[in-house]
Amino acid sequence: MDPAQFAHACGYSGDSPAMLAAFAAIRQDGIRKARQGHRQRKAAIDQMKPSRALFLAAIRPAQSAEEALEDAACFLSMFHNMPRWRQERRAADLARARQQRLFARFRRYGQRLWAFETA
Repeated sequence: MDPAQFAHACGYSGDSPAMLAAFAAIRQDGIRKARQGHRQRKAAIDQMKPSRALFLAAIRPAQSAEEALEDAACFLSMFHNMPRWRQERRAADLARARQQRLFARFRRYGQRLWAFETA
């Protein structure tokens, strides 16, 4: 997608070179952040692959992946209904819930991986 198409998709209908360059920079920054986030999530999952005990420690205090998913979903829905000032104070809890959800989702696929390794 070229910068003009991206700017038009964002609602900009002009043709200013400076604005098109700004939209291109915004797009590239978004792509860079998305790739960085993907690499961070992949690194976290790669740490969980070697052992089941690491996974269980990561989702603590939940006893199973299903319980961890429920806990994370409950917190995330509660978080989105909080006032902004409270959300800012609980940013660490949000990161923990997202990470716990990521680990619990991996569990679904990790079970096959660990079964294959033990066989």
